Amino acid sequence: MAIHKTALPHVSNELFLTDGGLETTLVFIEGYEFPCFAAFDLLKNEQGYRAIKDYYKRYLNIAKSFKTGFILESPTWRANPDWMAKIGYPPNALVDVNEQAVQLLFSLKNEVHNDVPHVLISGCIGPRGDGYIPTQIMTAEEAAQYHAGQIAVLSKTGVDMISAITMNYAAEAIGIVNAASAVSLPAVISFTLETDGTLPEGISLPEAIELVDNSTLEPPIYYMINCAHPTHFSKQLMQSKEQGWMSRIRGIRANASCKSHAELDEATELDRGNPHDLGNEYKKLKDLFPHLNVFGGCCGTDDEHILAIAKQVAMTY
Repeated sequence: MAIHKTALPHVSNELFLTDGGLETTLVFIEGYEFPCFAAFDLLKNEQGYRAIKDYYKRYLNIAKSFKTGFILESPTWRANPDWMAKIGYPPNALVDVNEQAVQLLFSLKNEVHNDVPHVLISGCIGPRGDGYIPTQIMTAEEAAQYHAGQIAVLSKTGVDMISAITMNYAAEAIGIVNAASAVSLPAVISFTLETDGTLPEGISLPEAIELVDNSTLEPPIYYMINCAHPTHFSKQLMQSKEQGWMSRIRGIRANASCKSHAELDEATELDRGNPHDLGNEYKKLKDLFPHLNVFGGCCGTDDEHILAIAKQVAMTY
């Protein structure tokens, strides 16, 4: 049976779910160990490969139940040169790691296409430095050059788009978008926010979106917010309901915890928050902004959280 092309979220009225906190689930709930939160490291053996595949299957079952689309985000958030070198991988492993990660997703898509026909595959790009704190600050040109290698590999695997997750300063986001444009890949930018709703570099979300949109030849197809709790940014979004930049945001991947990034960095135990309450926060946002159509989770969230979110945003969709 042919697998039909699925429209990307920014040109679709369909609701898309995605997964939760891959790394926090595998480490704190399932007990796996891997360096530097680099989930791709599990792909090096059969047990780890199966763990990641089973992880995604749980979320695909939720999409099946609620008849939504799904975005499979590759486990390559740390699969860029600096992090791979820090973990001990040789430079030539960049190709194999990213290809293997995407191949896993295509195998899943083929397995579920009768039950979840609208599946998109996204190549995940993470920051060069820390996800919470802007480190190794690059210019947009430096960022494009740095991330170009990983993006070029992903472009050859057949991914539908790339998603840059936990971007904490605008210049790196600009560079990633430009590198993706160079290989004709649509890009999604997901900013992480502090408890006051600003980016870790200190600028506001609308400032960051305007800066990226105005500094790229092919702007991102849409933006997301991730690695922050809805209580950190909902007020700002509500106050900006009539402003044009708000229409550029299509997705939310929130943290389970209300804690700040500094508090989460120091935590030794997982804060799962309250899945039901998180689902209610998502419903408030969906009711206010009907154009939002990509919903998943970030740190501390698992399939229970995504199920709670789906019950709130998909039941009446």
